[in-house]
Amino acid sequence: MQTQHGERSAARGDGQPTGAPGVKANAIVDCGWGRLLFGQTFQDPALLAEALREEGPEARDIAVYVDDPHVLLAQAPLELFLDPSHMFRLDLEAYEPSSRGQRAFNVRRLARPFDAEEVNRIYASRHMVTVRPDFFERHAGGDAVIHLVAEDARTHAVIGTVTGVDHGRSFGDPEGGSSLWCLAVDPQAPHPGVGETLVRRLAETLAEQGARSMDLSVMHDNAQAIALYEKLGFVRIPTFSVKRKNSINERLFVGDQGTEGLNPYARIIVDEARRRGIGVDVTDSEGGFFRLTHGGRSILCRESLSELTTGVAMSICDDKAVTRRAVSRAGVTVPDQIEAGDRAKLEDFLKRYGSVVVKPARGEQGRGISVGLETVEETEAAIERARAFCDRVIVEQKAEGEDLRLIVIDFKLVAAAVRRPAQITTDGRSSVRDLIAAQSRRRSAATGGESSIPIDAETERCVRAAGFALDDVAPSNQTIVVRKTANLHTGGTIHDVTGVVHPTLVDAAVKVARAIDIPVVGVDFMVRAPHEPTYAFIEANERPGLANHEPQPTAERFVDLLFPLSVPTAVRRHGLG
Repeated sequence: MQTQHGERSAARGDGQPTGAPGVKANAIVDCGWGRLLFGQTFQDPALLAEALREEGPEARDIAVYVDDPHVLLAQAPLELFLDPSHMFRLDLEAYEPSSRGQRAFNVRRLARPFDAEEVNRIYASRHMVTVRPDFFERHAGGDAVIHLVAEDARTHAVIGTVTGVDHGRSFGDPEGGSSLWCLAVDPQAPHPGVGETLVRRLAETLAEQGARSMDLSVMHDNAQAIALYEKLGFVRIPTFSVKRKNSINERLFVGDQGTEGLNPYARIIVDEARRRGIGVDVTDSEGGFFRLTHGGRSILCRESLSELTTGVAMSICDDKAVTRRAVSRAGVTVPDQIEAGDRAKLEDFLKRYGSVVVKPARGEQGRGISVGLETVEETEAAIERARAFCDRVIVEQKAEGEDLRLIVIDFKLVAAAVRRPAQITTDGRSSVRDLIAAQSRRRSAATGGESSIPIDAETERCVRAAGFALDDVAPSNQTIVVRKTANLHTGGTIHDVTGVVHPTLVDAAVKVARAIDIPVVGVDFMVRAPHEPTYAFIEANERPGLANHEPQPTAERFVDLLFPLSVPTAVRRHGLG
């Protein structure tokens, strides 16, 4: 790191600083997920390399501000690699706070054990290394390592987090430097600007402590993040970071190895297979097809659909009317339904139930589904939209409650999650259409392009039902549900409830899997609440998205099913748990 006068702080190998009195030599700061090793305080690259080699298990250490990375890498060329990230700096003395206020969420210091749990939940959802809860407790209220969280003003849910390190208070940095780490926003966060507000608040907090600049590291190809940082006034600086080769960093120093183009649902399985030493051959990355080979056994998969699922089981799941009959015979509670085509029957059905769901008999990803229809005219219009996806259309009794997805693998529950429809929170300035587009961009970024909110007739109908038109500017801080279906692909959000799901729901989901005789299935129920026994079966998905349920071990259990001998012997003997 350059000093303000163009000189460099340094440290002698005997542990005493040179040229900068008060600077701690060989400075290392523990951040919970790993350690920051400040390269400018190490005079001897061999000492820095040795410190990196002392990285703990399940940790991610980073040597930052390395001026001569080639010299450091030469100390341990088989163990270290150059991190493909850029470093950006914000001049805190020239920084101007935003004049734009918002009331949807607040930013505060991490203060409670619950905060630590929520931060780790967000880290896990972003595939980041989690932190020991006792670490947060030990650093609560400290000024050297600062943890901030964004809290929803209405629900008090933690929806974002950021960590800052004050270099002056950590090791006596004469330059007054500081850095930002672990900026993460909950993928389900409904509010815009959470990440930007966390960056700004951290910058202001560090400036109040006397820091003169704030740095951050960002992957070289993360164009969206780089654009945000440049908008805030960050500029790139010429410094390097070095990391140790480990399983956490593997993709950074090995590359994709032929998995380019795989979507998150295929990649999560491929990554788990490679972790176990199972051979992977991607046969069609765009379609999500790959072949796994281990111990003389070879299985072709398309995401979570494998050769173990029979064509008969697929055909049962494919036709929603057939699925309903099969699971009903197994004693599973199902809503009433009719096939569209007879207006008299439709009128009688609407009169009997008041509110209905229209969906194609065959289809996936929520396409062509309309929910909460109450008149013959809007139901017939929805039927015509559904016929664009399948000639046969089903009209079904609307079951009240929340949409619950249960993942059953090898006839055991692995994960359960409540799925909620896409919604927006108004700001009093933007049109409903613009807010939907912004929320759609956030959902797409959070899911690798798998989730977005279509602006179509169904969205327009839902907005109209809330009392607005797409081009209206609604009063601020109102929540508008813009889709009635909770499907991820149409902008829905997913919230893990595996730990609280009622045993009756688990039993019913397993009954569905056995009735279809399918080894991997996503079972959809409408429930009053996940911890209550009341439910109604909606449908079964033969190719559920396993990546939607992290941190639950969906990919692990899927690979266990395909290759039981890849499970460690001790685990096989005592069960998977």
